[in-house]
Amino acid sequence: MATTIDQAFIKQFEREVHEAFQRQGSKLRNTVRTLNDVNGSSAVFQKVGKGTASTKSTHGIVPVMNLDHSAVEATLQDYYAGDWVDKLDELKVNIDERQVIANAGAYALGRKTDELIISELASVPSAQEIADDNVGMTLDKVMNALATLGDAEVPDDGERYAIVGWKQWTELLKLEEFSSADFVGANELPFNATFQAKRWLGTLWIPHSGLPVNGSDIRSCFWYHKSAIGHASGADVQTDISWHGDRAAHFVNNMMSQGSALIDQTGIVEIKCDETPD
Repeated sequence: MATTIDQAFIKQFEREVHEAFQRQGSKLRNTVRTLNDVNGSSAVFQKVGKGTASTKSTHGIVPVMNLDHSAVEATLQDYYAGDWVDKLDELKVNIDERQVIANAGAYALGRKTDELIISELASVPSAQEIADDNVGMTLDKVMNALATLGDAEVPDDGERYAIVGWKQWTELLKLEEFSSADFVGANELPFNATFQAKRWLGTLWIPHSGLPVNGSDIRSCFWYHKSAIGHASGADVQTDISWHGDRAAHFVNNMMSQGSALIDQTGIVEIKCDETPD
């Protein structure tokens, strides 16, 4: 009987962690190129250069574009998030308490996934920066970033994303161009959304609490195309639960193997904003 109860506990807990990660984990994983079920210690993303169209004479040979091909490698790393669940405590609490532990592990792994992606976004050179350290997020910064992406011929195909800090999100909400139906239409108003995200200028804008900020309170925000960053997963979230008799407790170990890589720096613009407290 005890063995059956333990197996039911393990299976239910594994399901709860997986569901929590899917629901509450990474905000950014679906905004970048993704490779799943990678075998080995690294994953390779293919990068293809721009082609040029040319004419040909009658009966002549079709000219070859001679596209530049290169490979970008993402090294996978293993990450863990574990905790103890006391056997007798489990008997005293309801299922919601176990769900709290499952959510905590999922959140931790989700934050790590986003951290890997943001780290690669932050590695872009200074030439890709829009910076005015004296002000926060302004319409001028947004327009300059949009022009930078346009000049680099970054595709405007619905797969552009912008992630900003929460202070920058509130500053955007004060812009009529961002939040007024006169500019964006009633269906795109941020206040109507069931979650904090909004499509504007052909881009999905997402507030995020994990963006880097330096010692001078300058927050780095990023506007990028999905193809510019790669994320690889060798093992999605897995849960291992083992019984330790000396502790009279289960040890719940959540783990994953993932990595990220910068594929095309021209597809990313970093917008630096002053975040000094008012």
